[in-house]
Amino acid sequence: MRNHYPAHSITYRTIWVAFLVLLVALAACSDSTSSSDSQSSGSTSQTPISLSPFPTPNSSNTKAPTATAPVSSADWTMYHRDLARTGYDANEPDPASLAQEWNSSLDGAVYAEPLVVGGHVIVASEGDTLYSLDAHTGQVLWHTNVGTPVPLSSLPCGNIDPLGITGTPVYDPATNLVFAVAEVSGPAHILVGVDAGTGQVRVRRTVDAPGMDPRAHQQRAALALSHGMVYIAYGGLYGDCSDYHGWVVASQTNGQGALLSYQVPTAREGGIWATPGPAIDGAGNLYVSVGNGSATGGSWDRSDSVLKLSPTLKLLDDFAPTQWAQDNAGDADLGSMGPVLLSDGLVFAAGKSGLAYLLHANALGGIGGQIQVASICTAFGGAATYGSVAFIPCTDGLREVGVGTGPSILVGWHAPGQINGSPVIGGHTVYSLDPSGTLYALNISNGTVNTSISVPQTSRFATPTLSAGYLYVGTMTGIVAIAIKE
Repeated sequence: MRNHYPAHSITYRTIWVAFLVLLVALAACSDSTSSSDSQSSGSTSQTPISLSPFPTPNSSNTKAPTATAPVSSADWTMYHRDLARTGYDANEPDPASLAQEWNSSLDGAVYAEPLVVGGHVIVASEGDTLYSLDAHTGQVLWHTNVGTPVPLSSLPCGNIDPLGITGTPVYDPATNLVFAVAEVSGPAHILVGVDAGTGQVRVRRTVDAPGMDPRAHQQRAALALSHGMVYIAYGGLYGDCSDYHGWVVASQTNGQGALLSYQVPTAREGGIWATPGPAIDGAGNLYVSVGNGSATGGSWDRSDSVLKLSPTLKLLDDFAPTQWAQDNAGDADLGSMGPVLLSDGLVFAAGKSGLAYLLHANALGGIGGQIQVASICTAFGGAATYGSVAFIPCTDGLREVGVGTGPSILVGWHAPGQINGSPVIGGHTVYSLDPSGTLYALNISNGTVNTSISVPQTSRFATPTLSAGYLYVGTMTGIVAIAIKE
């Protein structure tokens, strides 16, 4: 398989006409479109096209999905910066080169994406410790240990040892608290709200839902925060052992009141473990991807799916591939990558099977109710987006995917195979990691590598953080800061 596809020459006039046709087609669609009306068995062309004539990230014509803005332009307060998980900051410079600024060793591996709040880098470790470091020097300003992490030897399976804070925390500007979920010996899952200025623990409560076995569940998905609620998704441990289920649990930010919860109605499995966690639209509704469930026939159990939940965690809508039972049987489900919220009310979903799906956000379609299904790639982690263009973390190399007339899926450039980490976008540059130890900066228009730099080894799902001309990367030993040199 070729590692890089050449961009085909397409005139701006052709693309602009296609874009106008797309707008007319989308305007004709309604939220009441039935599954049978929206299905298509078509697949994308095997010859990729160039999407570069579409509006670039700094263009005023780019229509991004609705998402809560960061506290300031330099802040990165949650996984991929905003509730839609775009991973996009138009204000960052494009690099001529990259240079290491500092590298700090911490008390454990960092699987969570670092946050940036007010010039401080907030980092969570598998040692169950939260750190605040000076963004420019790496000096530790405060650190707070919130429990004893769980040794792998005490768990039925898994691949993180010890198991502490894995899911990316979230910052709440209303309370100035950083929320994280720590797996602590017992075992139990503890939600903590830590003062971003001092590190003092202000909120602490157990967030294991009633009837949930803490030993069987891992909290890998990033936390989300909307309208005074912290949302926490759960899946199983690596190895799919024991009696886990997919859950979403919600707690008020003050730590008071009963927990809200949604459990995937499968007899077993159906984890919600993709690292982006829930994506949230402008109305506060959550979109999650669900892994394989125990059912491989009979009635659909909401596994291998994209689910839409209300702010109170009521099931609003759902989608599953026609072959969901076969996917379950072969561990080829949608649970490995978070749903991608595109502009114009569209959702892109992909996972382990190699197939990708374009969906209507307001009519996901149930079983087989996609707008289009296309054979693209196996994907793990979180995408980055601007408007109707997404960059997908395919296992054989990052891919650019857009929306064409119909609407339909268009495939653009394809990066070399080792560049397969969950990307972010700064200015006109896409950043992605090779977990073995390289950070790449790619030209957003054609996917060529502009520059790269060696970094310490990272976890498979590591994703960079962008802020004020720096990139911050969690590593297996701590965190490294990379300066963007223009």
